[in-house]
Amino acid sequence: MLIGIAGLGRMGRPMATHLAQAGHTVLGHDPGLCQAPEGVELVRSTAELAKASLTISMLPDGATTGDLVLNGLTDAAPDHLHVVMGTVGPELVRELADIATVHVLDAPVSGSVSMAETATLTTMVGGSPEQFERVRPLLAAMTAAQFHCGPVGAGSAAKLAVNAVLAALSQGVAEGLLIAEAGDLNLRTFYTVLRHSAAGAPYVGYKEEAFLSPETAGVAAPVSLIRKDLGLALALARTRRLSLPASEATFAVLDYATDNGLGQQDMAQVLTALRLRNGSRGA
Repeated sequence: MLIGIAGLGRMGRPMATHLAQAGHTVLGHDPGLCQAPEGVELVRSTAELAKASLTISMLPDGATTGDLVLNGLTDAAPDHLHVVMGTVGPELVRELADIATVHVLDAPVSGSVSMAETATLTTMVGGSPEQFERVRPLLAAMTAAQFHCGPVGAGSAAKLAVNAVLAALSQGVAEGLLIAEAGDLNLRTFYTVLRHSAAGAPYVGYKEEAFLSPETAGVAAPVSLIRKDLGLALALARTRRLSLPASEATFAVLDYATDNGLGQQDMAQVLTALRLRNGSRGA
């Protein structure tokens, strides 16, 4: 199948490569990219992606996603299907589905860059059952699990809910480490206890080095990304007049982290932000 993909950043690049390795012909567009991912043909404009029968966007925000769908795919065939895999929120996806000249569904992913590289992401899909079955084989080339969550927008709502939990988990782990630190515990020892406790979710296990050795652990998901997603989740909550005190408190810490130059650091660096707020830089 001829597939177009817009957005070949840290997540989109390996995803495009997986599609090519699965035998698809892949056209890619990313203005900031000079060298194409393996097996991908770079094109100069989003309009060239419209030659494909199916396109995917893995773009950083709603504005660029909307511009692609509404302006870049106007010459696409009437049965063209566009899959929004970036996290832009359910309201925008539903709006695009209503007004675009192409068919739109959403399939945001949960997981890190390393999981994109190993095709072990989870994707949450919003669209009709027929659309889900049409895209599932393609999604399976890039992800390990594919869940049909409901009509268009449902996948994005699921993604925001998942990331609200992740944001709260990050803050919970950071606060637990500060409590352990206040009690003069060795943090590596405490983290081992935490991993084997009732609170030892998989996330706690694979974020150990990000919390304890951030200088060598690398960045899986930056503070800025989680802040954006949690902001979208809170915006959705406000439309239903929901009060989410834990998410609101977590967002305030992410704001503080961003204001203190931690926006491009791994989300585990809420620990550093909390230490700064408490006038300490570490144990």
